[in-house]
Amino acid sequence: MLACGLACERCRWILPLLLFSAIIFDIIALAGHGWLQLSGTEEYSSLWSRCTVNGTCDSLMIFAWGKAAAAMLLCGFIILVISFILSFFALCGSQMLVFLRMIGSLLALAAVFQIIALVIYPVKYNETFNLADSAGGIYIYNWAYGFGWAATIILIGCAFFFCCLPNYADDLLGNAKPRYFYTSP
Repeated sequence: MLACGLACERCRWILPLLLFSAIIFDIIALAGHGWLQLSGTEEYSSLWSRCTVNGTCDSLMIFAWGKAAAAMLLCGFIILVISFILSFFALCGSQMLVFLRMIGSLLALAAVFQIIALVIYPVKYNETFNLADSAGGIYIYNWAYGFGWAATIILIGCAFFFCCLPNYADDLLGNAKPRYFYTSP
């Protein structure tokens, strides 16, 4: 599968580990308070609320775009967890390899949901709170928002690999003949 000579049967568990890291990144993005921060002050926003300097927090769920962004990110997260569970069953035996493309499709769908959420949030947040007109400082999209994008990039990569893995079913099962990179004349 890889030009460096790694055997597929030994590295088949890399994809579920990547999915697990995407789950951790999504949990950080969903629970983190560092989606948007005003530089130089204590004002910050998460996916769920906007908190000001004096400690008061206003919910972003009163806006339709806030509900849409949260729902899309949660839907992507739920599909990711389902795909993670299915990946263990699909990689356990030869009869389950037919599910690999389905898992890849689910991961692509989850990535689409998360991309929509990660685009809706900054666009509508900027539009609602007029960040371009504020003279209070510079708004920075921060670490929790970055973890959301990291999980989405992992989802896109894993979706590609899960869709391509059925082409290497014999390699995955250890039934393929060894291929040598050097041949004698």
